[in-house]
Order: sequence, then structure tokens, then C-alpha cells
Amino acid sequence: MRAPDPHRPPSAGQLWLCVVLLWLGGIGLRLTILAVPPVIPMISADLNMSATEVGILGGLPAVLFACAAIPGSLLIARFGALPTLVIGLLTTAVGSALRGAVPDVMLLYAATVVTAFGVAVMQPALPPLVRAWLPHRIGFGTAVYTNGLLVGEIIPVALTALAVLPLLGNSWRWNFVAWAVPAAVIGVLVAALAPRPGLTGFKATPRLWWPNWRDPLIWRLGFMFGSVNALYFASNTFIPYYLHAVGRDGLISPALSALNAGQLPASLILLAVVGTLEHKVWPYIACGVVSIACVAGIALGGSDALVIGSAGVLGFAAAGGFILLLALPPLLSKPDDVHRTAAAVFTISYTCAVITPIISGLVWDFSGVPAVAFIPIGLIAVLVIVFAPTISVPTDME
Repeated sequence: MRAPDPHRPPSAGQLWLCVVLLWLGGIGLRLTILAVPPVIPMISADLNMSATEVGILGGLPAVLFACAAIPGSLLIARFGALPTLVIGLLTTAVGSALRGAVPDVMLLYAATVVTAFGVAVMQPALPPLVRAWLPHRIGFGTAVYTNGLLVGEIIPVALTALAVLPLLGNSWRWNFVAWAVPAAVIGVLVAALAPRPGLTGFKATPRLWWPNWRDPLIWRLGFMFGSVNALYFASNTFIPYYLHAVGRDGLISPALSALNAGQLPASLILLAVVGTLEHKVWPYIACGVVSIACVAGIALGGSDALVIGSAGVLGFAAAGGFILLLALPPLLSKPDDVHRTAAAVFTISYTCAVITPIISGLVWDFSGVPAVAFIPIGLIAVLVIVFAPTISVPTDME
């Protein structure tokens, strides 16, 4: 598609195309990553993995999200946000397919690194595309692709056990190949249909890429984002492993589905009200407090309903904080700085988040008590409570 005149307002068709592509890009951020939790018991049994090894598998995506965010910023500075998004989508598809062919744990880790690298480089590409394509609706644009991200988390969790595995002979290996296909299709569609930067005068290749690490806002956002990310990734890793260990395998699919589906209502609500909440402190604190209570409910819940309900509310609370935080880099940065600010926030946040599943696995292995794995997961929520009062977003930013 030819880039429109940057001085003319985009047509309704162009705007809707941007919204749809942002939503599809969001789906691609998580589709292959969340193909793992439903088959963790199968992988651990087949490859004879310990709890610590399972924790490493759950933490690897966060490692790459931290380590590759800055290279993603460099790719954006060199080639532009749109090509970087396409590169990331195709890379994560290849990595996911490779996971289906691994013979041992180390090669599973290696293929997971490739998958997560693709996601890591495209994460900082979406905020500048929001700023470029929807400059007057930044909060809405962020909520759109975050809604896609949440849908990308729900689909594999909900459909893997219900439909995909039965169709593929209950093979966790073919499961990874199957989820690679839609990621590749999204990459092709974005490459073919996306309007090139220029829709709003946004430069395709901003020259600066190294973050301004002296900016205290970056660190505050990073620590808060780290809290939310750790809650989500560690919960997805240890809910199935914990329920399997305590003989409640029938709860694995419902609990994971509740955790991920619980995020969708938060996303839909914030599509309408994100602009009125992002500058307030109480929503962030509420997300942290509710998350701690829900983690306790999952670990200590005696009834099935309490475990599933706690997982669902945890998903809602984590998604609310995630969306509100994700809107802040494009809101508070200059257009040519969005990618490097976002990359810095992702680096800090995932550095905070990566250690949580590993610590949870170590605590479990050391104590021999499955429920104690949730103690580090609950404690990490304190970060968002502590740092929320230090963030101030002017009400007229959008």
C-alpha cells in the first residue's frame, strides 16, 4: 500500500486497517509462547525434567524479552518499525516449529530462545507503530494490540487440549508446529497490507536507538512492568506443574483457561476507559493487592471453584496493570524516542521477571512442598504497589 500524504488525515479505511493489523500483531506476540503451558506435564514426563528445569523453561522467554529488546530497538532504528515487526513474527514461527523436533532439554531451550527472540524484537516495534498510525488515539491503539496479545494468550491455552492435541495424536511436538503456522500467516499479512510509516509523518528509521538510562521514569516503569510480567509468566508456568503434582490434573486446563481468559474482560473494559485511568495511582495499587490475594487462593484453595476463580481474577488484575503500563511509553515519549524508551522498559521489566519462575522452582525443589513455589510469585506483586505512587501522567497527554 502506498504511504498516504502525511499532511492529510487518514481515511476511515486506513484507520481500520491499522487497527486490525495492530490487533493481529498483538496476537503474534503471545501465540507461540502460550503454546507451552498446556503441554508442560507432557514435556516434563517425556524429557524427564525437574521442577527447576521447568522453571528455566518458563523463564527463558522473559530472558530473551530482556536481552533482545535493545537489539530490537537497533533493528527499528536501522530498518524501521514495520520490517522489524515482520522479522519478529517470522522468527518466532520458525522457532516454535523447531521446538517440535528437539530430542532433549538443552535443544528445547535453544529452540525456545529462537522463538522468544522473535517476540522480543517485535515488542518495541508496536508502540512506535501505534504512535505513527494512531497519533491521537495512543491509549486506544495500545489497548487494541494488547487485546490482540491477550487473545493470543487465550487461544492456545483454550484450544490445545480441547482441539489441537486430539487432532495431532496428543503430540506436544506437533502442537508446537501447529501454532507456528498462524504466526507465520500474520507476518505475511502484515508485510503485504500494512501502510508504511508516513501516515502521520513518522520517520521510518529513527537514528537514535540506545535508551536514556539516566531517565528515572524508565526505571520506575520497568520495575512496575516487571512485577506484572513476573506474575503472569510464573503463574502460567507453575499452575499446571503444581496442580499435576498435587493430583488435580483435571484443573489444569480450566485454571489456565481462566487465568488467560480473565484478561480479556480487562482488555475490553480498558478499550473504553484507558484514557481516564492511566494517570491515576489507585488502579495500579489495586492490581497489585488483588494479585497477591489471588496467588494465595491458587496455592491454598481447597475447592476447585476457588482455584479457578482465583486464576481468573489474577488474569484480570494482571492484564489491567499490563495495559495501563504499556500505554505509557508512547504517551510520555517523543515520536522518535518511543522505540528506545519501550525497549528499555522491556529490558528492565523482563530482567525483574525472569528470575521469579527459577526461584519458585528452586524453592519447590529445596523444600519439597509444591505450594511454596507461589511465595515468590506473590511477593513480586509488591513492586507495582511500591512504585505506582511515583508515576505521574498528565491528563492531557493524549
